[in-house]
Amino acid sequence: MFLCDIDIEKAVRAKEIVLRPFDARRLQPASYDIRLGNKFIVNDESATHLIDPVKKIFAKTREVEIKDGEEFILHPGISVLGTSKEYFGSDHYLVQIGGKSSLARIGLMIHNTAGIINPGHFLNVTLELTNQNNVPIILRPGMDIAQLTFSKLSSPPRKSYQKIGRYADNNWNNFASAKKRRTK
Repeated sequence: MFLCDIDIEKAVRAKEIVLRPFDARRLQPASYDIRLGNKFIVNDESATHLIDPVKKIFAKTREVEIKDGEEFILHPGISVLGTSKEYFGSDHYLVQIGGKSSLARIGLMIHNTAGIINPGHFLNVTLELTNQNNVPIILRPGMDIAQLTFSKLSSPPRKSYQKIGRYADNNWNNFASAKKRRTK
């Protein structure tokens, strides 16, 4: 079951959902719109010849910070990491991130696979931004970039992402090693 706008706002006010900054005008009927942040991680293509995840060979990257009011140009066929302005999470709800149809229609994907934020994970989400169009797309910090939905859990989880999650300590670390799973 997904929360509606009324229940999202109630859960934020009851501190069952952390959502900072919270702005009731960003509520949709069953979701909450989040905005693009100021940081991007881009591949250094001149220093990267290939990627081999099995051998732990990853692209050389660099971080780019764009000020509010400035532009980041995402070229066709390019993928970068970005971040959200909003910091959010919950111990009580599963949070899902989805794209906005208006952006999908111009060829912008905001995530490839990482659409679930587990209970216990609090973060400025890392977005997997890809331009699938054949012309550049201008991205601006503060623009609407994605939407969050919230699902009530059937019972509290046995394990919290805060304790076992790969990115629990640093979500901006794009190749974190897996944590050892704790079992009871």
